[in-house]
Amino acid sequence: MDGEIAVITLNRPTVKNALTRTMLADLADTITDFSHDHALRVAILTGAGEESFCAGADLGETIPLLTDGDLSSVIDDPSKRFFSDVYKPIVSAVNGHCIAGGLEILLGTDIRIAANHAMFGLSEVKWGIVPAAGSHVRLPRQIPLPLAMELLLTGKPITAQRAGVTGLVNKVVPGDRLMHEAHSIAATLCRNGPLATRTAKEVAVRSAKQEAGFVLEKYMSERVFTSHDAKEGPRAFLEKRPPIFSGR
Repeated sequence: MDGEIAVITLNRPTVKNALTRTMLADLADTITDFSHDHALRVAILTGAGEESFCAGADLGETIPLLTDGDLSSVIDDPSKRFFSDVYKPIVSAVNGHCIAGGLEILLGTDIRIAANHAMFGLSEVKWGIVPAAGSHVRLPRQIPLPLAMELLLTGKPITAQRAGVTGLVNKVVPGDRLMHEAHSIAATLCRNGPLATRTAKEVAVRSAKQEAGFVLEKYMSERVFTSHDAKEGPRAFLEKRPPIFSGR
């Protein structure tokens, strides 16, 4: 904690801060605590180390659950995604690769600062799965549609510089200035009226009416995760070989 600012760190740097079920639960609990703590005004979300903000889900743990049809183990409420009900500002400090589930976390935050070596992408389709934590709904509403479709359909990442030009992030800075810039923005937000700030975010979030899209995404994603390809792709990733898809 830094006065009115909470700093939340994804902390598995040896595996690029890949998300386990425990980490997802801890993140949800931490964000809930932040939301309910009247002394806290702004959260800064970042990753440990200098290599990765978050490389997505830990495939070895989460994919077997998803391919068995247990999407609810990751998405317990089909109408909600990361930070859907959080009306205090969240600033992302993207310290490295922001890929797959990492990008889906980013899409739930409000102001985004990236280190100049960061990369952004949704690699799921390369491995026969889909980014089911809100990307299909949020991404096309936050950046130009052609770029959103490029990220969703090719699985190829983009640089921090391109993310900045296209509006995916607000600002790109040298890595050693990242947290300073994030704290500077958070401090600016803390100087504004707390009720006005919360209301501005709540109206913006609630008026977007994304819940129906999230439910559709979960329903349609389940047919992908229960497919043969969804088992083959992550298996190939873990075995470090090209996947052999059958389209079923």
